[in-house]
Amino acid sequence: MRLYYVLDSRINLRITCGQLCKQLNLGIEIVIPQSLTADRQIINPRLDMLPDYPFERVRGLLDHLPAPGNLEPVALSLGEPQHPYPDFVGEILHANRHLYGKYPPVAGTPDFRRAVADWLNRRYDLPDGMVRADDHIAPCAGTREALFRTAFLAVPPKKAGKQPVVLMPNPFYQCYAGAAVAAGAEPIFVNTLAENGFLPDFAGLDEGILARTALVYFCTPGNPQGAVADLAYLEALVALSRQYDFTLVVDECYAEIYNGDPPPGTLQACAGDGDLSGVLVFHSLSKRSNVAGLRSGFVAGDGELITLFRRLSEYGGSPTPLPVFAAATALWQDEEHVVANRALYREKFDLAERILSNRFGFYRPDGGFFLWLDVGNGEAATRELWTQAAIRVLPGSYLTAEDGIGDNPGDRYIRVAMVHDYAVMEDALARIAQTL
Repeated sequence: MRLYYVLDSRINLRITCGQLCKQLNLGIEIVIPQSLTADRQIINPRLDMLPDYPFERVRGLLDHLPAPGNLEPVALSLGEPQHPYPDFVGEILHANRHLYGKYPPVAGTPDFRRAVADWLNRRYDLPDGMVRADDHIAPCAGTREALFRTAFLAVPPKKAGKQPVVLMPNPFYQCYAGAAVAAGAEPIFVNTLAENGFLPDFAGLDEGILARTALVYFCTPGNPQGAVADLAYLEALVALSRQYDFTLVVDECYAEIYNGDPPPGTLQACAGDGDLSGVLVFHSLSKRSNVAGLRSGFVAGDGELITLFRRLSEYGGSPTPLPVFAAATALWQDEEHVVANRALYREKFDLAERILSNRFGFYRPDGGFFLWLDVGNGEAATRELWTQAAIRVLPGSYLTAEDGIGDNPGDRYIRVAMVHDYAVMEDALARIAQTL
């Protein structure tokens, strides 16, 4: 039997077909066509530069380890909301099910864009006419895909005559780094530490780096530390983007989950002169409305960049189905479910404060739904929590990059997603406290 060897020329395998057949004790002759020899390059070498995805790493860390059989496993590693979403979502999807037979518009429906514009104006008290539904808003199938795609419209081949730079906080959302690498930029990670309030000091970077910067990713409230940038910080960041002519991309997907006052938004930082140039903000219904599977969000800001975003979406975007647009429109128009959702998270942070206070560097985050706990060694604590308490968390080092001297600012931490209901979280937090 002959197996024509075509895989290794197309996929970066760690094992050759010949080795595989030998290991499986298969009597197969490997035939390598002349046209598929090793000197043929048909894979983008940038793919090898992508950082390992944290959830793949945690599976590799834990999947071979047994959890206690007498305890129900609880996954606190993934930020997937478990709260209920409004009943009207299902009703609207069902009522509009006939529209699944139509190709959806890339620009979204007028009702959707209008609902988003109205929400932005209400939520951030923006000046009349600053954000217009038809000029400054584009839908996206969840913000991860859109955040990634934005790098392809914002990163030029060169900046200041050199390879462009993309800046991001450290810890970072993995799609920021993946987008930077895929777009041909150098990702630079700016540490967010307790001593700087878990906010990156982009302005303190070397002048040569800032001159090469094409794009900055920023997240407020932050993931995982929950830090909220105040209006002065955002105004300074907008000013920095204009001083060095880079695109500022602000991920605000946790903006509706907070403990105290509502977090300010980057569009507010532009309200003084009404200038949105170079600024894009991203929002999603995944956390706000607990509909992660609906895959609906939006990007708003600079009208020229929105036009480019829509144009790029025509080629490689994932248009949202019309029934989903109908449900999303209703969700952006409704605040009652958002208030109730926020109250549930506040109750669970009260619980965490009672169980974990004065331990593991516990603090109550200003926003988001994560705990960022200092446990000394995040990987060791993750293994211990799984093998002794059947609790899955995420090591902080899986969300961070090493600095220039080989230190990883996330080594000491674990991230705990407070996404389950009160009873599950009460049990899980008690197990964490007892085990560690």
